Amino acid sequence: MASSRVLPGDVLLNITGASIGRVCVVPDGRCPANVNQHVCIIRCAETLHPEYVATLLSSPEFQKLIWDRQAGGTRQALTKQMIEDFELPCPPVDKQRQIAARLKTQLAELDAAMTVAQTQAQDIARIRSRVLQEVFAGLQDVPHKVLGDHATTTSGTTPSRGNKAYWSSADIPWVKTGEVAFAPITATEESVSRLALAECSLSLLPPKTVLVAMYGQGKTRGQSALLEVQATTNQACFAILPNDTWNPDFLYFWLMASYQDLRDLSEDRGGNQANLNGALLKALNVPAPDQDTQGRIVERVRAALAEVEAMQAASRQMLKDLEKLPQRILAQAFDS
Repeated sequence: MASSRVLPGDVLLNITGASIGRVCVVPDGRCPANVNQHVCIIRCAETLHPEYVATLLSSPEFQKLIWDRQAGGTRQALTKQMIEDFELPCPPVDKQRQIAARLKTQLAELDAAMTVAQTQAQDIARIRSRVLQEVFAGLQDVPHKVLGDHATTTSGTTPSRGNKAYWSSADIPWVKTGEVAFAPITATEESVSRLALAECSLSLLPPKTVLVAMYGQGKTRGQSALLEVQATTNQACFAILPNDTWNPDFLYFWLMASYQDLRDLSEDRGGNQANLNGALLKALNVPAPDQDTQGRIVERVRAALAEVEAMQAASRQMLKDLEKLPQRILAQAFDS
């Protein structure tokens, strides 16, 4: 342990807060500086190589020590005594230098692999959009119909939170915009009572109702979903009931393909907050080929999206495996 003045070659260890346990070595050529009470300065003796010490402090053994022996009640904290009591394997300095260099190379290679995997995951996410756009781009010459002229639409509301009777008997699923996320809806986070359905401006929507999020934080606005259960919604969900003009899955996939167009449509309205509304959505000009054609398109899209989902699942698993590797590499290095 050293004073609060930092010198090149010092090992810095965060001892409090969300970044507890993070370690770095002050590089050569850096001007001496001071640190606050949240950082512990470890100045290595001649028998310890700084990079080796920093790597050891990143190891699973030391990180476990942090979580098993925290001080400070609810505040995450490492004490001076905890750090000084940590036992370090201490091979010759040349060996320490070799271990640190080898681990630095391995972790750099792992970082590069992680970057490649993350890029691949982003590319796969874009494939879904491209698949949908390519399918529906081929429908420019088929008949189009105005949504509100050929389908019954509605939206819901939020029953008063102050009336417990509207919520205490959780009888009917109640959809919020955050749950409208390009996926079938089979369950909801909250439900309302039958009293709420009777007394509030709520409609009981049948399965195969298509939902569009009219507003919401981040990427929510413009997302769509397909109800697979009877449910009702809040006021920010636009509901398109099953009808004779559009196969529900066809309409859902078309809205998914039109996601960016819907967001651009609401952005063009100006104002402080870009929102969609019922009038804008009812005015949508939707491709309306015959039902057999719609059915074939639905099967084609399902097959393509299943392949994309398989690629996404493999990509997610790869990222999970890569995230575990740094600690495995460190553990193996110091077990030997």
